[in-house]
Amino acid sequence: MNSLLQDLPTDLTEEVIEVLVESGQVRIERIVSYGHCSPEGYWYDQPCAEWVTVVKGAGRLLLEGDPTPIEMRSGDYLLIPARKRHRVEWTTELEPTVWLAIHFSEAPSDESVL
Repeated sequence: MNSLLQDLPTDLTEEVIEVLVESGQVRIERIVSYGHCSPEGYWYDQPCAEWVTVVKGAGRLLLEGDPTPIEMRSGDYLLIPARKRHRVEWTTELEPTVWLAIHFSEAPSDESVL
């Protein structure tokens, strides 16, 4: 038995991304942030969709073209379509923010994009 809140990294000078499961069209990651955000001017532009939830903590995501960042707290989730540029605007420094991100292909199952 494992827990997303177990064995959190103690050195959070950098955001920590752990691949928990990867198989075919799906990759599941635990991301631990502590006051981290995307570098100025940097946008994620991924070939696959991403379903992301905040397990613990808080953060703000900005989707390109949206005027206001999306505030996310424990229990909130969001589906980011493939190729939708986005960035992390802020994560709290009060506690580690634990994200669960599920990346998956929106293509037919015979095309692997991960």
